[in-house]
Amino acid sequence: MEENNVIPPPPEPKIVQTDVGAKDGQNKCPKCGATDISLNVNKGLLRCNFCRHEFEPEKVKGMETDISKLEGQVVGSGAQDIVADVSEVLTFKCSSCGSEVVIDTASALLARCHWCRNTLSVNQQIPNGAVPDVVLPFKLKKEEAQTEIEKFVNKRKFFAHPQFKKDFCTENIMGVYLPYMVVDMNAHANLEGQGEVLIRSYTSGTGKNKTTYYDADLYDVEREYDITVEGLTVESSADKLDNKARNKTNNIINSIMPFDTENSAKWNANYLKGYNSEKRDTNISQLGGLVYTQSKDISRHKANETLKQYNRGVAWAKEDLIVKGTQWKAAYLPVWLYSYHQKSKNLLHYVAVNARTKETMGSVPINQLKLFFVSAIVEVIGFILWLVTLQFLSSDNEEGDWGWLLLTAGFVFYGIMYARYRNKHARHTHEKETKATMTNLLQKDVFVKRRTRLTNPKMKGANNTAVRGSTVRSFVGEFEKTFST
Repeated sequence: MEENNVIPPPPEPKIVQTDVGAKDGQNKCPKCGATDISLNVNKGLLRCNFCRHEFEPEKVKGMETDISKLEGQVVGSGAQDIVADVSEVLTFKCSSCGSEVVIDTASALLARCHWCRNTLSVNQQIPNGAVPDVVLPFKLKKEEAQTEIEKFVNKRKFFAHPQFKKDFCTENIMGVYLPYMVVDMNAHANLEGQGEVLIRSYTSGTGKNKTTYYDADLYDVEREYDITVEGLTVESSADKLDNKARNKTNNIINSIMPFDTENSAKWNANYLKGYNSEKRDTNISQLGGLVYTQSKDISRHKANETLKQYNRGVAWAKEDLIVKGTQWKAAYLPVWLYSYHQKSKNLLHYVAVNARTKETMGSVPINQLKLFFVSAIVEVIGFILWLVTLQFLSSDNEEGDWGWLLLTAGFVFYGIMYARYRNKHARHTHEKETKATMTNLLQKDVFVKRRTRLTNPKMKGANNTAVRGSTVRSFVGEFEKTFST
């Protein structure tokens, strides 16, 4: 009988309508009926600005809460594919005075009636990416965010570009709700490979001919387990996803995650009062490959909890992650953002603050001439120290093992300072900061042989700490192929 190798298509997604009961137009205070409602940042509650009544945010209903039971694909209605030809301009009829009010969802999701001054808002989801499933309210006031940004920049004033120091002012920081996808996953992992356990290290030879050797025991290693991933968060703005952009420091915004998305509220346009927002412009099919790869990173690092004896590393030859189910929610998450355009390099620098946790990261323009000059001084000092140390070295204590550090002191200093100011490699460490639970663990460790006189301090090919989902790449179709049949 001929074997059938055709991969079946993924199951049709289950759509959970997250805007049940939502009505476009007026959101009224449950106590007095007024429509002037805003967020009380101190308490995270919605507050009527007329009678001062405060009420609890509403939670989204209908989504799976026990991720270990998740099967197939569950999608919040706000995370469905964007319909390109949906109009961004909507007309509402004010229920108070009957006037028609136009809202351009490309720039706002609420407006005031120009006749009776009642507030009208977009609460029902429209298929253009403007209305998410959930929103995480701002918790950090503007003054607090200004303080965090000032502390970050003040620690980097010495090598900051003089024009930046002259222009720097936190009064113009913006509170922005940025679009994200929050993903839960239920999966089964199977890893097979080999690991090494260090037995001893020793040195042979003399002077510059000294060599350090390592003896290690080699094992066949296998780990199989169920794993749930909760609250994996990825940007759903194509612009912010590009964390290797040459004209923007987008990686800075990525690095201030994670958010406490478990505290998100059901979408309500009143949360946006006083803040800006950006629409989602990517679909699940475009983000699926990145989510799957980051989930494999999370799974791989979770397995490291069972591999502590392999102190030289593990080289996985097989890494399978079979997805049983996923759940997607579109979310607006709060960020305080300071931006500065460095005209000489046409580079937009960001300093971003997580408006829930205060985590701050940024990129500060560098005075390259000053940094080069100071680095040159450090290099000269290092060279002089190297010459001095030569006078005190005996034939049995050669400087070859560490003397090069003094000879490269200026280059090392430059690299450290550049990294501190630009933070080009700052990112969200999703593999460690995303909640994951491992169950039904099966492990196999079989001794193979002892390897002696190895010259590499770590196992060749070790990849158990590898991270492959830290940059946006194309994984066309990979996500869809992972569902179990």
